[in-house]
Amino acid sequence: MKGLKVAVVGATGLVGQEFIKILEQRDFPMNSIELLASDRSAGKKLFVNHRELVVKETAPASFKDVDIALFSAGAEISRYFSPLAAQAGAVVVDNSSAFRMETKVPLVVPEVNPEDIKLHKGIIANPNCSTIQLVVALNPLHKVNPIKRIVAVTYQAVSGTGSAAVEELTEQSKQVLEGQNTVPHVYPHQIAFNVLPEIDVFLDNDYTKEEWKMVEETRKIMHAPDIAISAVCVRVPVFIGHSEALHIEFSQPMAPDDAKRILAQAPGVKVLDDPGISLYPQPWSAAGTDDVFVGRIHRDVSHPNGLVMWVVADNLRKGAALNTVQIAEELIKRDWLHPGEAGK
Repeated sequence: MKGLKVAVVGATGLVGQEFIKILEQRDFPMNSIELLASDRSAGKKLFVNHRELVVKETAPASFKDVDIALFSAGAEISRYFSPLAAQAGAVVVDNSSAFRMETKVPLVVPEVNPEDIKLHKGIIANPNCSTIQLVVALNPLHKVNPIKRIVAVTYQAVSGTGSAAVEELTEQSKQVLEGQNTVPHVYPHQIAFNVLPEIDVFLDNDYTKEEWKMVEETRKIMHAPDIAISAVCVRVPVFIGHSEALHIEFSQPMAPDDAKRILAQAPGVKVLDDPGISLYPQPWSAAGTDDVFVGRIHRDVSHPNGLVMWVVADNLRKGAALNTVQIAEELIKRDWLHPGEAGK
């Protein structure tokens, strides 16, 4: 495959920087890269493959001759620039919520629904971080024993909100330890030494938008519109790594050992499960890694067809940048880069 021209939109953000790191680490087949961001970040310099590059302001003309554009600059920016990039001939893989639930836009996790990529019309959506690790862990089990109901409780790191939230947790932690008062800016309340059951805005049904994303996105990705799903999403004082407690009801009983065996063979999954030696996934050790880690797999005593498990992943990597790059890799590997050819 010839080297491609890649654009990274939102290059100076936490996910944008992970894009760059992962493209380097995975030796992505590109011969040039355009680093794009807001006017506030234009002029900054970043290193890519040992070369210093200047970040440019995102503009309609930024996508000339670009083959693949990786977006992580927020839904508003994506809604405006993604169609322009697609019109210019690029395939957009967008990490925002802008297009996820649009019928004609594929919502993809490569371990789960790679075939959906070929349906793209120039834009492919990357799911929400908490949804990605959930479907990577549950889809292998669902294929063997269809899932009827999922109850999820998430414990989500502050890096999911961005660099300002990381700085706020750092500063508030120092203030609390020094006996000072804190003043929240990013979150509605103090996040240091606290947990907040509020991620994104509250909807009319009293779920938050983040919780509802998990419901709708999971059904779309797994092609399972009838799965009953309920979620509570909680922000916790962790820098990197989302954790999830999942309660799953299957169509038939499933033994924990069978689930462990299936998951041990599943792509992108690593099982860490030995309560006798306190072996289970933790966000601290998951940070900087690419797998979805699963442990604490045991029977749900409240339901004969139920299992409980604990799922952890790096929200900046598999939950965002890595999944986006994996979609781009599938585009290239399967020769689905061009929308006209993808539908054939």
